[in-house]
Amino acid sequence: MDKKTVLIVEDEEDILDLMEYTLTKEGYDIIACIDTANVQKILDEDNVSLILMDRNLPSTEGSVFISKLRELGYNEPVIYISAKDSSQDILEGFEAGGDDYITKPFNLEELKARVRAVIKRTSNEQEIIKYKDITYYASNKLFKIDGVDVKLTTLEHDLLLEFLKNKNVLLSRETLLDRVWKDSENKQLKTVNVAIKRLKEHIDPTGEKEYIQAVRGEGYILC
Repeated sequence: MDKKTVLIVEDEEDILDLMEYTLTKEGYDIIACIDTANVQKILDEDNVSLILMDRNLPSTEGSVFISKLRELGYNEPVIYISAKDSSQDILEGFEAGGDDYITKPFNLEELKARVRAVIKRTSNEQEIIKYKDITYYASNKLFKIDGVDVKLTTLEHDLLLEFLKNKNVLLSRETLLDRVWKDSENKQLKTVNVAIKRLKEHIDPTGEKEYIQAVRGEGYILC
């Protein structure tokens, strides 16, 4: 099973350290932030499975920030961790794109259980995958770049989706053959090169954006 990454945004460093320690022991990769300054960049560069978001941040209100992320197309699940504990506060959190809500002070066993539950529930439900200016809509298998539909063949669709699911991960030609071509009879290494060349012509016709880069003797990477 792939290791899941949890992004924690919490300005109280003792609480941040405690959550990071607890969830690391549970087997998660943790990215810890004391504010929202780099959150969007992190979501663009890492496969984040869950965001733990404090609402009482000095720079911005956490639920307001998540609302803005949702408007930009970021669909990562969110659990709010907040001292705001009234029924109205909790309702506001859910209305602002939250998937769950934990009030402070919290029990560490409850934290672990809720993190597990939300990741399990949402891991197979991700409707939108976003990377830089590429957005994928799973319901209709549609890619958009800068908001414009991109027409791809079935093979090109599957190939780009594999890269999106493994952004910033070097994929060998053999790996791509196994995952994209699967049981196809046309499984040759040169087939990968040709397919990627055609895919790049569709998603980056001018060659300026360089989404997919070749690593000599190794394979390809979406970066």
